[in-house]
Amino acid sequence: MTQTDANTPPRLTDREQLMRNRKRATADGLFLQSLAADEVKDRLTEVNRTFTKPAVVTGFPQVWGKIFPDAVIASDEDTLDLEVGAHDLVIHGLALHWANDPIGQLIQAKRALTPDGLFIGVMFGGQTLAELRAVLSEVEVETTGGLSPRVLPMGEIRDLGALLQRTGFALTVADSDLRSVTYQSATTLIRDLRLMGERNALEQRLKQPLSRAFLAAIDDRYAQHFPAEDGSIMASFDLVFLTGWAPDDSQPKPLRPGSAAARLADALGTDETQLPD
Repeated sequence: MTQTDANTPPRLTDREQLMRNRKRATADGLFLQSLAADEVKDRLTEVNRTFTKPAVVTGFPQVWGKIFPDAVIASDEDTLDLEVGAHDLVIHGLALHWANDPIGQLIQAKRALTPDGLFIGVMFGGQTLAELRAVLSEVEVETTGGLSPRVLPMGEIRDLGALLQRTGFALTVADSDLRSVTYQSATTLIRDLRLMGERNALEQRLKQPLSRAFLAAIDDRYAQHFPAEDGSIMASFDLVFLTGWAPDDSQPKPLRPGSAAARLADALGTDETQLPD
C-alpha cells in the first residue's frame, strides 16, 4: 500500500488499479461513456455560443476524442494537463467520481477557462448501482459479520452542485439522468463493470477475489430484491451533469434586496395588504 504523510488525507482511489481496470475495458463495455458524451454534445447545441477552444478531461480518450475531435484531450490525473485561461469550454467526461480531490479537479478546470467560459462535467451520482450496493452489504454482513469497501461511494446531486459554487463557478446548474439497465444476473453485471473499466479501484478495497459461494448468494439475493422482466435484474446508473461558467462582468447578476422598480402586487393586479408591525 502506498505510504502517505501523516497530514495527508488517505487516497480514495488507487490510480494504478484504476488504470489497469480501464485498460481492460472494451468498446462494447463503454456504452455509458458514449451515452454521456452524446448527451453533453446535445446539451451544447442548446447553448447560444460557438466554442472554438474546447478541452475534454477523460479516462477514455478513444470515446470522447471521437465525439469531440477538435478538443484538447487531457487525462483525469490529480494534476490536469490544461493551460491556464486557454479554453472557452472544459468538459469533464464521466471520470470525476474517481477523483481523489474532486474540488481540486473543478478548480483546475475553472483556471483553464477563459472569462465567461463554460464547464460541463458528468459523473456517476449517488443512485448508481444502489441495488448492487444494498445486496453486497446485506450478504456480506450475513456471511462475515462486517462490511468492506466494494463499491465506490458517490455523491448526491445536492452535494455535487454545491461543489460548483464552492469552487467559484457562476450560474451553476446540477441535474441528473437516471438510467436503468437490465442484466441476466448480478454476476453478469459485475462482469460488465469490468468491461466498462469501472471495477473496484478503491485504495482500501479487499484484494482477494469474490468466492463462488459469495457470488452465488449475490445472484440469488439480487434476483429476489430487484427483478426485471423475463427473469433478469435491473441496475441503476445515475448520470449527474454539472454546469457552470467562469465568472465575468458581462454575466447577469442578482438584484440587491429592495432594489426592485415595481411592486409585485401591481404585476399581479392585486391590492397590497399591509402587515402590522
